Amino acid sequence: MINILIDDLPTSIDGITINSDFRISILFELLMQDYNFSDIEKVNQALILFYPEIDKISDYNKAIKDILWFYRCGKEENDKVDENKQEIEKNKQIYSYEFDAEYIYSAFMEQYNIDLNSIEYLHWWKFKALFNSLNENTLFSKIMSYRAMDLSKIKDKAMKKQYKKLKELYKLPDMRSENEKENDFANALW
Repeated sequence: MINILIDDLPTSIDGITINSDFRISILFELLMQDYNFSDIEKVNQALILFYPEIDKISDYNKAIKDILWFYRCGKEENDKVDENKQEIEKNKQIYSYEFDAEYIYSAFMEQYNIDLNSIEYLHWWKFKALFNSLNENTLFSKIMSYRAMDLSKIKDKAMKKQYKKLKELYKLPDMRSENEKENDFANALW
């Protein structure tokens, strides 16, 4: 496993250059959430995004696994993460690079004095480390906490009402496909 503190971060895998700038991985995440593309189109687009020398790839299945490894910042899919964080991610999306772009930009400016729009290059793994460490005082972190909040655990009625308003104010649009919505509805009935 690569240690961000002491190891060089990957810019190639098996001798093949990989686009390691944070913008590419954000585009990848947005691509994976876009229901206008078929799975095959997504795979093809992911390969084009990450590999500027796509003609050097001989094993496309491995290349896709390498993209996922890179996107997860060198963590294997089954690596343990904080159970609360995993539960939140599994049940509810609390951020969107598309809909929260201004909040993310502002949080990076406020906390790190990094202009994400004009910075020439920032490795994805560095971006994710900074993103995951945004302090609770940034508006973006507060918005994520409102979205993640379990209102059923708040006993004070006035406080619950206030957080419900904030949760509604900052909610993300429902980006699930019609099929996913139907499946979720059917699962809720059982």
